[in-house]
Amino acid sequence: MRVPMSWLHDYVDLQTTDPRQVAGRLTEAGLKVERVEETGADISGVVVAQVLAVEELSGFKKPIRWVTLTDGSSEHQVICGATNFDVGDTVAYARPPAVLPGGFRVDKRPAYGHDSDGMICSARELALGDDHTGILVLGKGDQPDLPLGADVVEVLGLRDTVLELSINPDRGYALSVRGIARELATAYGAPFRDPADLGDRAGGPAGDATAAAYDVRIDDRDGCDRYVARLVTDLDPDASSPRWLQRRLTLAGMRPISLAVDVTNHVMLELGQPLHAFDRAKLTGPIVVRRAVAGEHLRTLDDVDRALDPTDLLICDDSGPIALAGVMGGAATEIGAATTDVVLESAHFDPVSIAYTARRHRLGSEASRRFERGVDDALQPAAAAAAGRLLEQLGRATVAAAITDVDLRRPRPVITLDPSLPGRLAGVPYAEATVRARLHDVGCAVDSEPGDPLQVTPPSWRPDLRVPVDLVEEVVRLEGYARLPSTVPAAPAGRGLTRQQRQRRQVGRALSAAGFVEVLAYPFVAGSTAEALMLDPADPRRPSVRLANPVSAEEPFLRSTLLPGLLVALGRNVGRGFADTALFETGSVFRAAPPGAVMPHPPAGRRPADGVLAAMEAALPAQPLHVAVALAGHWERPGWWGPGRLAGWADAVEAARTSAGALGVALEVAAAEQSPWHPGRCARLSVAGTIVGHAGELHPRVVEAFDLPARSCAMELELAPLLAAAPEIVPAPIVSAYPPATLDVALVVPIEVPAATVETALRDGAGPLLESLRLFDLYTGDPVPSGHRSLAYNLRLRAPDRTLTADEAIAIRDSAVAAAASRCGAVLRT
Repeated sequence: MRVPMSWLHDYVDLQTTDPRQVAGRLTEAGLKVERVEETGADISGVVVAQVLAVEELSGFKKPIRWVTLTDGSSEHQVICGATNFDVGDTVAYARPPAVLPGGFRVDKRPAYGHDSDGMICSARELALGDDHTGILVLGKGDQPDLPLGADVVEVLGLRDTVLELSINPDRGYALSVRGIARELATAYGAPFRDPADLGDRAGGPAGDATAAAYDVRIDDRDGCDRYVARLVTDLDPDASSPRWLQRRLTLAGMRPISLAVDVTNHVMLELGQPLHAFDRAKLTGPIVVRRAVAGEHLRTLDDVDRALDPTDLLICDDSGPIALAGVMGGAATEIGAATTDVVLESAHFDPVSIAYTARRHRLGSEASRRFERGVDDALQPAAAAAAGRLLEQLGRATVAAAITDVDLRRPRPVITLDPSLPGRLAGVPYAEATVRARLHDVGCAVDSEPGDPLQVTPPSWRPDLRVPVDLVEEVVRLEGYARLPSTVPAAPAGRGLTRQQRQRRQVGRALSAAGFVEVLAYPFVAGSTAEALMLDPADPRRPSVRLANPVSAEEPFLRSTLLPGLLVALGRNVGRGFADTALFETGSVFRAAPPGAVMPHPPAGRRPADGVLAAMEAALPAQPLHVAVALAGHWERPGWWGPGRLAGWADAVEAARTSAGALGVALEVAAAEQSPWHPGRCARLSVAGTIVGHAGELHPRVVEAFDLPARSCAMELELAPLLAAAPEIVPAPIVSAYPPATLDVALVVPIEVPAATVETALRDGAGPLLESLRLFDLYTGDPVPSGHRSLAYNLRLRAPDRTLTADEAIAIRDSAVAAAASRCGAVLRT
């Protein structure tokens, strides 16, 4: 929200002229001022001048004029391409060495065969608006209204200060000059002149509520509980917005368009009440406020034909929808250049309904922004009267005395507040008189005897005040957050991380030590993710938990696997030039709740029963904890030491072993086929016979779908079975001071026997003195029989209390080979 200080001064007399002090007071009151912008301060050397002569230059593709000016003391000649001025007109002349907004310096320079001594300025060049089609004409005729040579910045009031505020969603009243001026008046203890209290200034437009200006019917009270209509006739189509109005709108961040539109925007910015103007000649029949009917369409002012949803709130006439209520008007009833009769709409709409409609149609507007946050439901007649008064003054229009006010508002609720509650919650003793005074500052009506609970009626402009703690916040805010004591709560002794938290961190530290970088991906995915990962229709990893109000319509589901976000992050890093990347993520995935599960709705104010809590937990989607990795490029980088090595499926499997090993759990690895992995390069990962995940090289189609380098790899594990299988205390390895005994064995096994099965048999057969076991060679071909292969292992043996003899080492080797022969049909290769 951008607010010029000059506009605020209309309604509150501040004790200071320092805008930064004002910004500090507003920030202390909870309205954060993000920027203080000085406007007009960077303009110098622009003066009022009169056109003495105009010579049309020929021989150019566009009109070029050689203009003679006087600034009252001397004559100057400039080149100008605009044609919207005549001899005798007064203009804004940038006299060298002038400086325009943005630091643009104007000097005498050659142009079109002449030496142009400065320039004549347009409105846009002086930051007065977007008009750049012609120069800014300050006065017409031979008798100038402004003194020649006067500083344009001073005579036009271009020097101002704009406060740019960040308004919280619960403070819709602050999206107006009225709301911010009220806050400043409270902060400085100054009188507040309410612009909505029109008084004598309203004149004729105050209206006669006993007669109807236009027929209006509300068919949906929940969506619209008040609708005010005023009829404006005989509006001068040629009337334009005066300079002061355009200047205000520009400083507030809005673009001047036409008188009628500018007036409604001005009233919205000043009072916080969005208005809409219909061309009376284009309306057919009464105005009706209703919900959309399936199949209806509306072409809005941005020239987009929109399919309407049955929950959309509409403004209609006999022809059908003519506006999206509170969001945007329709093209069919738009104000045009020839419009003379206007119907002004000033209504109060349901914030939730407007918010859903604006998001559904991706059509955020200044109007919807205010309606979403809550608009004063007592403001509609005053806002319509203010707009009518401006149209009378500026557009020579006539405002009908009749006023249509369909008022279906419900009584405002009364909040009971214990006067000691603000002090108890804030930790600062507030006297009852202070509480009452601050509530009056907010605009609340307080009715109770001293010592009794306060009966508080919030003002109409504060729909966010609903419960006692809302009032407590207002008291604390106005008394000053700086008064609150800074008390650091004492941490309870003897508590630390839970076992699951420690285990999760152990997995993360192990993967980081192995060379992986942790990322946190968004948990939202598109429905097409399942096809990108080549998941079968019945695969439980297909996205199945849909959000009711997604952040993005393109990603409405919660992830059911960590891989989509991880692969997107991998592709983004590779695309940014990080070709050798290894990433990991630990997080929850979301699986659909059991069929038929119903979420209970326990009453508020007390703890639900244990059975209700259990039913609520059962109705939630399953959220298992997973860990996943993704690799691309070199695992071992090339350099002077050698060619390096690309990451492969074995590195993904090793990442799984690293994760499980950090918890003291051994994984069982076997070949498998599982999407999205390559069918011939995928490993199934198990613990005690329970499948916990898969690892390997990604399928080429998946690699293409995510725009990854060829042969990228990934792994994903479910952590719950690993955490359950992990020992309470992971035993530290025994470090022996005695030398090892190293033996190699080569076993011939059928080709279908997994190497992991052979490895398990060797470990079991070797016993506790086996320190490590490593597969270092795989061979097929003569003399190995057809359908078989040779697996060569290195056995490292060590005893904790002695040096193993040769006979002991050979006996252990023979025992291991015997176990492999018994379980796998292995034969020792000689």
